[in-house]
Amino acid sequence: MSGPLRLDPDTLNACVSCGLCLPHCPTYRVTGREIASPRGRIAAMRAVEAGTAPIDAEFRAAMEECVSCRGCEPACPSGVQFGSLMQGTRAALPAPPSRRRRLAEQLGYRVALPHHWLLLATTWFAWLGQKLHLVPTRLGLPRLSARSIFRPLAVPVGGAPDAWLFTGCVMDAWLRDTHRSAARVMAATGAAVSRPPASAACCGALHLHAGREHEARTLARRVIASMPGDAPVVVDSAGCGAAMKEYGVLLDTLAARAFSARVVDFSEWLAGRTLPNMRTTGVTVVVQDPCHLRHVQKVHGAVRRVLAPAYELVETADDGLCCGAGGAYSALQPELSRRILTRKLDALRSAAGGADPIVASANPGCMVQLRGAGIDARHPADLIAEVLDE
Repeated sequence: MSGPLRLDPDTLNACVSCGLCLPHCPTYRVTGREIASPRGRIAAMRAVEAGTAPIDAEFRAAMEECVSCRGCEPACPSGVQFGSLMQGTRAALPAPPSRRRRLAEQLGYRVALPHHWLLLATTWFAWLGQKLHLVPTRLGLPRLSARSIFRPLAVPVGGAPDAWLFTGCVMDAWLRDTHRSAARVMAATGAAVSRPPASAACCGALHLHAGREHEARTLARRVIASMPGDAPVVVDSAGCGAAMKEYGVLLDTLAARAFSARVVDFSEWLAGRTLPNMRTTGVTVVVQDPCHLRHVQKVHGAVRRVLAPAYELVETADDGLCCGAGGAYSALQPELSRRILTRKLDALRSAAGGADPIVASANPGCMVQLRGAGIDARHPADLIAEVLDE
């Protein structure tokens, strides 16, 4: 790790430039540019590490334009861990040249996300701004609900539960009703459910996307300490769950590895339990696999198992290609995000026979992205809660 990016040379050199990743890369699919592919980005990383190319504006753009979907990883015959290369590269990039962006990142990553009360207060202001038509739609905020924000989540904090429900930061502020659905479904299986305190709300996933590894480690330690014991940690956000399952790699401690082994996606946890009294609806639902559920956690099949008893499930023909949400990607790279989303919308509507479908998506970023495009995107927890007979 002697180059300016300090990347693991074995991981960097594992790529043999075969190109099998290209069809699975959303930015390559919409641009056709080699530098917008995993193979092209790795070649650029190698050049920088070797000292034959600088960390200039072109290199920064190539790294920041990656949506970090990690769809290239399961497609790679050499097993290249592209996610770790991208994470390490972004951590090594100098601060953005734009003062406005630096300020926005400081406020977002260091102030709002780690302090849940402040994020909730900001959400209240955002809701008021939406009511007064002062919030530009390009910011990508979902339609916020005062009722949802005001009502606390009726799940006890702490204790010794059968399962923890990790509520997170942005999702608890913007999509708390989905947490209510998840808690209701979990309780219907007979499980006693608790949640961590708000002081441990942020898992650090967005920080890792931005290359802010030191801050992510601090948040990871806080999350681990907030949910002691051996009970499973159920996460209804695919992006958060993927990050938490990799805490063992991030922190490289026995405690972190033990914690990561307890982390399960909501559908993954539910698939191993008995849920009585589900109604069969006959309603058609198109399944959209969030990238970090499919490519990182590799548990997307559980969504189908828990929804199949109640719904008629339809698959897309795009091999799980990204929707373009990517954490903060839709705000930072709006043009590329829009082009990636257009392909996803075509695939979803094609699967539904040309109509706007009901879509099951297990990640808040994907839900917000799709809803912003007029798609009725719902979390599996919401869909299952709707068919419970209690």
